[in-house]
Amino acid sequence: MNFGEKVFLQGNEACVRGALDAGAGFFAGYPISPSTEIAELCSRVLPESGGTFIQMEDEIASIAAVIGAGLGGLKAFTATSGPGFSLMQENLGMAVMAEVPCVIINVQRFGPATGIATKPAQADVMQSRYGSHGDYGMIVLTPSSVQECYELTLEAFNLAERFRSPVIVLSDAALAHLREQVVIPGDMRVVDRKKPACPPQEYLPYSPGPDMIPPMAAYGDPHIMRVTGLVHDKRGYSTADGAEADRLLRRLVHKIEDYAHEFPPPLYWGDQDATTLLVAHGVVARAARGAVVQAHKMGIPVGLLQLRTLWPFPDRILAGYLEKAKTVLVPEMNLGQVVREVRRVNEGKADIHLLSRTDTGVITPAQIIAKLQEVI
Repeated sequence: MNFGEKVFLQGNEACVRGALDAGAGFFAGYPISPSTEIAELCSRVLPESGGTFIQMEDEIASIAAVIGAGLGGLKAFTATSGPGFSLMQENLGMAVMAEVPCVIINVQRFGPATGIATKPAQADVMQSRYGSHGDYGMIVLTPSSVQECYELTLEAFNLAERFRSPVIVLSDAALAHLREQVVIPGDMRVVDRKKPACPPQEYLPYSPGPDMIPPMAAYGDPHIMRVTGLVHDKRGYSTADGAEADRLLRRLVHKIEDYAHEFPPPLYWGDQDATTLLVAHGVVARAARGAVVQAHKMGIPVGLLQLRTLWPFPDRILAGYLEKAKTVLVPEMNLGQVVREVRRVNEGKADIHLLSRTDTGVITPAQIIAKLQEVI
């Protein structure tokens, strides 16, 4: 694809284009609505570009294959939805512990369980952060347009490589099947993982640099890469030593949390001096932007903080906006997940309200306006 080109893409297609432009060379997945178009397109375009596509027998095998490809030196990804994402959680923890770069695109659908396979929701917010057991850091990006499906998927690969970590792109059924113009920018950076610079006999696969990220060799390199899901020392050998476990655990968390400033920041729309604030993400941010425009015409000054990185949650940036906000409305297509984080950051200074929709439809600008008129 030529940079600067304007193309008309579906959200799922834009994710694939972003992955390819990031240098993705491997996809393993299992068809599941509403993410199936990602697998279908990968089955055609990856082999054409010299990459590999494998349809696996289930989602457990899919992420296992992606981890293996990542360890082999490839930029690898998979795509799934609700039930499949649940199946991936154990191996997602493995990727965290072994520090394997990979990308998981979760196209959210209505749940729980099998739910409604073709209807959207935003109810995987907490699962995307805490789905696997134990303490760990996690990077989760959330697009709200087809353009951002492209850009944030590409950035997800960059962050996976930079932080030697799995990264989740949290889309949804409505956005995945939306078609819009996408401009392929010419200035999108592409990041590759840090390789060891020492002689092979001196290489320690889990010895971090000053940024807490260990250089990563690939299977087949002269440098020996040991991999385990167990607590391990810098050599990659398993250990039950408590002090070693504590050091490893804290590094896995802090290598993500301490670098939150490197992740896509929230975008602000609307009146800069507004004391009424909307906080939204994903497809709902589109409706919120429409509501901001309508509110302005009605003489109601409103601002919108559109979250693009859900995890780590942008506490510091949000806190700055909450300092001047009197009323905050959080519209989301679940029973209230992001609103909990907003209330946590708020420290009781602003009046926080939730607009929840869980009838399989998307939140509309009219619903947001109606709720604003109720609470302000």
